Amino acid sequence: MQGFNKYYPPDFDPEKHRSLNSYRGKHALGDRARKLDQGILITRFELPFNIWCGTCNNHIGMGVRYNAEKKRIGNYYSTPIYSFRCKCHLCDGWFEIQTDPKNTRYVVVSGARQKDEEWDPEENGGFAVHETDPNKGPVDPLAALEKSTDAQNHLNNVQIPRIEALQNLSDHYSSDPYAHSQRVRKRFREQKKADKARADADERIKSSYGLPETLALTAEDEELKSMAKEEWAQARRALEEREGAKRRKIGAEVAVVPRPGSSRPSSRSAPATASGSGGDPVSALRAKILGNTARHGGSLGGLGRTKPPDTKASRAGLVKRI
Repeated sequence: MQGFNKYYPPDFDPEKHRSLNSYRGKHALGDRARKLDQGILITRFELPFNIWCGTCNNHIGMGVRYNAEKKRIGNYYSTPIYSFRCKCHLCDGWFEIQTDPKNTRYVVVSGARQKDEEWDPEENGGFAVHETDPNKGPVDPLAALEKSTDAQNHLNNVQIPRIEALQNLSDHYSSDPYAHSQRVRKRFREQKKADKARADADERIKSSYGLPETLALTAEDEELKSMAKEEWAQARRALEEREGAKRRKIGAEVAVVPRPGSSRPSSRSAPATASGSGGDPVSALRAKILGNTARHGGSLGGLGRTKPPDTKASRAGLVKRI
C-alpha cells in the first residue's frame, strides 16, 4: 500500500514555506508547469479529426494523442478560446489547433490541414439537416406570427399550468415536514388500533364457534349484514316448509289399527283410536304413541305380574321337616 505520510525537514517553516512544493521550489503539477510563467500548460490532447502534417505531408489519424501546449488566446463572449500547439511525432514540425466556440468545433490554424470529410445528405438521397440556402427569400411574417402564436398558446395552456402544478405539489410535500409526518403517524396509529380490534373480534368468534385459526373472516358492512339476514330468512322459511310437509305426511300415513296377532287390545287404545279418528295429525300421533306403549306394556305384563317365590316360607318348611 502506498504511504501518504510526508517528510518535513527540520528547517521547514509553515508560515514561511506554506507547503513542501514551495520549500523545494517545485510546482504541484511538476514538469507540466515548466512554462506556466508564459501562460502555457502542458496537457494531453487528442486529435478530434484526421489531418495532414504540413511539414512531412504525412497523414495523422483521428484520436492520436500529443503532449500539447495549452494556452488561452481570447474569449467568445464569456467562453474562453484555447489553442493547442503540438509537435508531429513523424517529424520536427509543429501544428496548432484552436477551439471555435461560435461553431462548436475545432479549427486547424497552422502547420497542418484538416482532411475534408464533409457529407452532404442531399447528395446521398437524404434531407438537409440545416437550411443553408443563401438565396432563399424572407420568411413569411404571417407564418412566423402563427407559429409564435401557437407557441404562446401552448405555453399558456400546457406548460405554465404544468409547472404551477409541480410547484404546488413541491410546496405541499416540503412546506412543513414535521406536520405531515405527525399527521401520517396519527393515521397509522388509528389504523393499527382498528386492525387490532377487528383481529380480537375475529379471534373471539373463532373460539366461540370452534372455527379454524387459518379461516379469514370478512369485515362486516351494511350490505353483508342485509345479505346475511335475507339468507337466514330464506333458510328459515325453507325449514318451516319442510317441517310442515313432514307433519302433513305423518298425519296422512298414521292410522291407528290394532295388530293382527294381538289377542287382548289394551283398554287405553280404545279412547286413543276414537280420538285419532277425528283427523287431527297431533291427536293421531299421540294415539299412535299410546298404542305402541300399551302393546309393549301388554307383552311385558305377564312377566311383570309373576310373583317371585317366597324364600322365607321355603326355609320354614325345611325346618319343620327336619
